[in-house]
Amino acid sequence: MMTREEFMDLVQRGEPIVGGTEAQVLLTQFANEALRITAELNGAYHEPEEVRALFSRLTGKDIDDSCFMFPPFYTDFGKNITLGKSVFLNTGCTFQDRGGITIGDGTQIGQNVVLSTLNHGFSPQERHTTFPFPIVIGKNVWISSNATVVPGVTIGDNAVIAAGAVVTKDVPPNAVVAGVPAKIIKMIQ
Repeated sequence: MMTREEFMDLVQRGEPIVGGTEAQVLLTQFANEALRITAELNGAYHEPEEVRALFSRLTGKDIDDSCFMFPPFYTDFGKNITLGKSVFLNTGCTFQDRGGITIGDGTQIGQNVVLSTLNHGFSPQERHTTFPFPIVIGKNVWISSNATVVPGVTIGDNAVIAAGAVVTKDVPPNAVVAGVPAKIIKMIQ
C-alpha cells in the first residue's frame, strides 16, 4: 500500500490520480481529514488565533499571524495551500487545491471565490482520472466576490479580478480583468 508520504510526493509532482487506484484511496482519506477540520472550522465561532490554528492543521503549514479569514471555508484536500503574509480570505471560499494553490503576500480574496486546480479527463476512458494544474496568485492581488479561477492560471502582482469573473488564462501584473471568460479591461498605472 502507498504511504501518505509517497502520496504527497505524487501530489507535489503534479501526477494525475486514476479512480480505483491506491492513490485514489489515499486521496479519499485526505479528503475525509479535510472535511473533519473544515467542519470544526465552520461549525462554531472561533477567535482569529483559533481560525489560523485550524487552517494551519488543515494545510499542514504555519499560517502567519497577519493572515485573517472569515469562515466558512471549503476544501476537498487542504494540504496543498500556501499562504503568504497578510492574506485575507472572506466567507464562503472554496479551494480545490490538490494541484497546488499559492497566494502571495497582501492578497485579498472576496466572498464565495472558487479556486479550482483539477480537471477530469475528457474522454469517457479518462473521466475518472483527475489532472492537477497549480494556481499561483501574486502579491497584493484582489479577487472580488464570486470569481472563479480555473486550473493552471497564474495571476500577476497587483492584479484585480472583477466580481463574477471566470479566469481561464494568465493575468499579467497590474491588470484588471472582468467577464466570462475574463478579459483585460484596463491596466493599473
